[in-house]
Amino acid sequence: MEPARSAPQRGEALLRELEVLVQDVVRMSSWWERHGVDCAILALSLLALPAGFLCLRSENALVFSSGITVLGVCHYTLTVKGSHLATHGALTESKRWSKIWLLFFVEVCTAFTAEHATHGHVKMHHAYTNVVGLGDSSTWRLPCLNRYVYMFLAPLLLPVATPLVAVERLRKVGLGTALRTLALVSLGLYSHYWLLLNVSGFKSPSSALGCMFVTRSLLAHPYLHVNIFQHIGLPMFSPDNKPRRIHMMSLGVLNLARLPVLDWAFGHSIISCHVEHHLFPRLSDNMCRKVKPMVSQFLREKQLPYNEDSYLARFRLFLHRYEEFMVQAPPITELVGLQ
Repeated sequence: MEPARSAPQRGEALLRELEVLVQDVVRMSSWWERHGVDCAILALSLLALPAGFLCLRSENALVFSSGITVLGVCHYTLTVKGSHLATHGALTESKRWSKIWLLFFVEVCTAFTAEHATHGHVKMHHAYTNVVGLGDSSTWRLPCLNRYVYMFLAPLLLPVATPLVAVERLRKVGLGTALRTLALVSLGLYSHYWLLLNVSGFKSPSSALGCMFVTRSLLAHPYLHVNIFQHIGLPMFSPDNKPRRIHMMSLGVLNLARLPVLDWAFGHSIISCHVEHHLFPRLSDNMCRKVKPMVSQFLREKQLPYNEDSYLARFRLFLHRYEEFMVQAPPITELVGLQ
């Protein structure tokens, strides 16, 4: 039998082998496949915003509801898909434009801080996926809430909590960065408010603020759910004894079945290609979808886990085992010979 001490080297060799295969696919892909498809989706979302605001002028309930839906879906496409791709630098190969898109999508559209989004998501969650105390998604746990409040009511707090958390995080950045973030976040929020008053024709500030809340919370429930479904409940690792990267990602990440609305608004890398995204975080959503068959086949051939489940199945599981997953401390998984 192969000695246990060779397992880490084998993990590194497997990852290098997979990287070569994926790099070959990327090299053979056109700019449209690498970046164009996702940029087009984001551009369409921006272009659809005027139609959404104008629909809100109508007294027809169906037209008004269509406006709410358009603005809500476009909001999440820009704030989740756009911010996620921009945080990883997956929208363009230009460092300058990557920085511009990061500030636009994270601070103007999402009302959060670019520095903390990058640190928390890229440098912690991706570097230490499911490592307890580092990248274990513990920020999504609220043990004080029961399962029904958390799963059904807590998501409605996201539109209000996001800018408040951003302001709180400004204590940890320089004065220049804090002023820039405040200016860009204020620009995004006030622009939304101003357009509702002056384009959609809302008569009072309270009605405009109420519409802002509705559109910004339209997909809040699946957004929160997806963030816990794809990591929590899977193997967790000790900071001192974590496995090699390919084992960490194959064990600690889960793909959800494709859902057209969420694939569009959140992106393939968050929904149905999350394993591929964690292995190759700089790939765009479209490229994650393109390499998915290769990655899944490779992991299965090498007898490595490839976790998949449906949204509804995970929802039922979390309702049933909420205390275990979201309240109690997660058990540490020990992988003998793989650390």
